[in-house]
Amino acid sequence: MTEWLSRMDELMEKYPGQYLALVDGEIASSGDSEFEAYKNAKEKHPDKKVSLVYIPTEEETVTLI
Repeated sequence: MTEWLSRMDELMEKYPGQYLALVDGEIASSGDSEFEAYKNAKEKHPDKKVSLVYIPTEEETVTLI
């Protein structure tokens, strides 16, 4: 999880507002919905466990000072 948090700026730039489907800790697919990302990942990796993570847009994040 720490690795993903350290890459959040990069991921927010590349995948804002999208869901990422992860297989073995790597991005297998992305989509505008959980279903789309999951379905595409399962098509590529039918026998693997798929995890989903949402990448917020800049507007969805809150900065505390």
